[in-house]
Amino acid sequence: MKYILLSLLVLSLTSHGQEYPAIGTVLTKDNVSHYSNFIDLPLSQLIKQGYVTITVGETFTVSINKNFAIQTKKYQNTATINHENGNLLNYKGGLPFSNSILINDEQAGLKIAWNMRYAYGGDSSIVDPFIWDYRNMKNDKIERTISFVGKTLRYKHRVSSLSDTNLPDNKAGIFSAIYLLAKKPYDLKNTQLLVHRLEDDSARERTWLYMSVQRRVRRLPSGQSTDAFLGSDIMIEDFLGYNGRIMDMKWKLLAQEEILVPFFKHNKLTSERQGSNTYNFGQFHGRGNCFPNVPWQVRNVYKLEAIPKWTQHPLSKRIFYVDVETFTPVLGRFYDRSGDIWRMAIAGFSHPDYHLGENKGTGVMIPSLISMIDVQAQHCTTLKMKTRINSADVTRKNFTVQSLRTKGK
Repeated sequence: MKYILLSLLVLSLTSHGQEYPAIGTVLTKDNVSHYSNFIDLPLSQLIKQGYVTITVGETFTVSINKNFAIQTKKYQNTATINHENGNLLNYKGGLPFSNSILINDEQAGLKIAWNMRYAYGGDSSIVDPFIWDYRNMKNDKIERTISFVGKTLRYKHRVSSLSDTNLPDNKAGIFSAIYLLAKKPYDLKNTQLLVHRLEDDSARERTWLYMSVQRRVRRLPSGQSTDAFLGSDIMIEDFLGYNGRIMDMKWKLLAQEEILVPFFKHNKLTSERQGSNTYNFGQFHGRGNCFPNVPWQVRNVYKLEAIPKWTQHPLSKRIFYVDVETFTPVLGRFYDRSGDIWRMAIAGFSHPDYHLGENKGTGVMIPSLISMIDVQAQHCTTLKMKTRINSADVTRKNFTVQSLRTKGK
């Protein structure tokens, strides 16, 4: 898929009558109206209220992982969608739908959702440290900090070896897994979460929680994936952009647009390191320090709507902005059951070649600074991440129920 670099456009070019914002432009309450076509409306309103400013950075392209690109080309036009239930059929590897997605295609929303699910995020990843701050936007105070180790693992459709793309002995048909281990504070130390996402979308994900205070593993019912996780502003269903079943939502492509999103080059951040060997997390700024303080660039995105089919779901709908080049969900807004905006998600991703050396060439946009903002409660949860892709520190035994018990002792 060819991506046109917007940074090559001269200022005389316009989008819907507005000039592209030049590199270095700072969007404030005084000038944001001039660039309103490039800002998601609720975010524009927060800028107008003085909650945050946005600095425009360069627009760049990302090279797709070589083996993933080979798989995509090899299996092009193989995958199809079941018209009755929306399930993905005949998927072999790579991006399920690599051809142009047309807005008038009635299955366009589903295709984007499946591309999001199977977009390459590494055969494995580890986030350590993984720091969650619970922030009060009214008084700029941090109410609680939790330090996790986070890990992911793909069981199927791996790309490190084109001849052996699936892990053996996977009778349950697990596609991918997520694992979290709390290291601090003391009252939560060794609390763990394990999620198995099955490839069969009609099957429920399997989720286990080990609470250190209870000293036992319990299986979570599916309904609890929409509860606030450990009192944060984040649901388990929010993990990785969307961690639910594709079939549980009605998906619709609303538009294809050019807007500002927080894609940047991590090693270009200006915030200072604490020492020569200390990782530079970057910073949050704005009201309550709830917004990633990174450059934003104009990107081509899909505006995707997801409406829950379950009438008791706490959300009436989700709106995703999905990057066309990488199928990374970068911005989101979520509405309560009354139809009012409830939360906003802002995910800052770094180009892999300008992050840690081991991430270079992976073709994976690296999650670095993420915020979930509850605009109704004036509260947010911010995530600072040191992410490594395809690390040898991720082993399969981390993703078993027995490991939860062992770690918890």
